[in-house]
Amino acid sequence: MTFTVLHWYYIFDRHGRWEILKESLIYCTNNKALSIHSYVFMLNHMHLIAKCPDMAGFTRDFKKHTAQELMRNMQKTEPMMADLFRTGDGHYRIWQRGNLPILLESESVIYKKAEYIERNPVKKGYVERPEYWRYSSANPNSPVFCKNRRDSDF
Repeated sequence: MTFTVLHWYYIFDRHGRWEILKESLIYCTNNKALSIHSYVFMLNHMHLIAKCPDMAGFTRDFKKHTAQELMRNMQKTEPMMADLFRTGDGHYRIWQRGNLPILLESESVIYKKAEYIERNPVKKGYVERPEYWRYSSANPNSPVFCKNRRDSDF
């Protein structure tokens, strides 16, 4: 899955916003039976290979909760930035509609997609190696727990 910020605005690289995503994923792994295989947080989107008994429910709740927390954060730290997310009816929207979900039907496809996800920061020129990006499953010190890639039960 890919979750993308509305208008592709760069918002995650400041004011602890990656922490909001991290804490929400950790909550979901502990309380919603979310199992994460691979992930990366970028400046304006995140990629995730995961499974959950109720993936639609996870997606809905994750996007709702993080949108509320991100908006609170922006209103406190960058009020003018928050206004960029105001909709015509006076509400706010952080996430683009849709999640680009792809059903990964084989282990080899999972590994190919995981490699693509983890190479994202390298492709963008942010780091030289995938494991140097803090918010990535490629980093052995990743702050988000990911299932061991050798586990065949993913």
